[in-house]
Order: sequence, then structure tokens, then C-alpha cells
Amino acid sequence: MFAYMKKHPELIPLFITVGVGCVGAGYYILRLATKNPDCTWDRKNNPYPWQKIKHNDCIKFYSHADYSKLEKTRPDID
Repeated sequence: MFAYMKKHPELIPLFITVGVGCVGAGYYILRLATKNPDCTWDRKNNPYPWQKIKHNDCIKFYSHADYSKLEKTRPDID
């Protein structure tokens, strides 16, 4: 692969861009699998993970709002 890139140096930015895109996509899929409240890995001990979300938890990938300053608007479940 490096020999091919030495013969065609104009393709180096393409390889870098595709590599960064693949790493970013892999990171995003890993984050969805571990942080998303809709995904559960242990159904026996945590059958409803979306009920464990606190009122000031940010579950979005990016948000412009400051969730730590929100007031509690719903009653406790337990």
C-alpha cells in the first residue's frame, strides 16, 4: 500500500480522509452501543435502561443546551 502511495502521491489525502471517516464511524457506533439508553446489554438486571436517565443527563451526541441547569419536572420512579 505504501508503495502504491509513493507512485501516486495525489491519492494520499483521499486515503487519509477515508481513514479518518472510518475511525469516526467506528467511534460513533461504539458510542451508540455503550451510551445509548435504547440499547441494553444486560436485559436481566436492567430491562428498562431509559427509566434510569436523570433529568439533567445529556444523552445526545452534541447539544448546545446546558442540561446541568435544568429543573426537575417529573416525579421519581422508585
